[in-house]
Amino acid sequence: MELSVGGERVFASTGGLPFDPGRPGAVFLHGAGMDHSVWSLPARYFAGHGRAVLALDLPGHGRSAGKPLASIEAMAGWVLAVVEAAGLERTALVGHSMGALVALAAAARAGDRVDGIALLGVAAAMPVHPDLLAAARANDPKAIDLIASWAHGSVGHVGGNKAPGLWTMGGGIRLLERAAPGVLAADLAACADYKGARDAAGAFKGCALLVLGADDRMTPPKAAKPLAERLAGAATVTIPDTGHMMMTERPNETIAALKRLLYVANR
Repeated sequence: MELSVGGERVFASTGGLPFDPGRPGAVFLHGAGMDHSVWSLPARYFAGHGRAVLALDLPGHGRSAGKPLASIEAMAGWVLAVVEAAGLERTALVGHSMGALVALAAAARAGDRVDGIALLGVAAAMPVHPDLLAAARANDPKAIDLIASWAHGSVGHVGGNKAPGLWTMGGGIRLLERAAPGVLAADLAACADYKGARDAAGAFKGCALLVLGADDRMTPPKAAKPLAERLAGAATVTIPDTGHMMMTERPNETIAALKRLLYVANR
């Protein structure tokens, strides 16, 4: 599905079913250097279970036009503009890593239009090592290798995918390699610069869910605790034996966790 925001093309996967803005929405937001494809299985599941799904490509990512936005706040404003352009009266926002920060920032200023948020692989702060940022700015393949290695748990490193022949970490590397030059660096800088997560968590009053990987080395579960404490009534699900990329490492468990929010917010 294609939309237009600010005169630029926006691509969103609808989970394989026609988009119906009369249904409660579920807007999925990817992490740094990635695109909508990381949400393939959750998007299809929730599209088939009553949600109007938009798995977005952020500007400059995947099939969306434009340049990558320079800040989490700018991405949040863009997401709300997409929600309006799509005609969704109310929606849940589901974000992973950088996308979790975007979802949180957008929800804090959306009023009643956003009634639930799910934050996957999230932390109250997401600093980026200067060497990694420098490698990304130089479009050095080492940046991709480092991110892919740190983002995946032991299952992602050695195999064990339920679909024979698939290698989760290898797929993550290929996804990051598809990003246009400069996209990964812009995203990492936006994450490192964002300081508003705690305040945004305190401002949001809707349903909230945190989905964390027990073996996540990029955003360890303890790094999400300040957000959980400020999100009133937030539920936390920690998935065992998975790293930062729970949607691809443990897709069934991730969908099961998301059902706690997306069914509650649908009532």
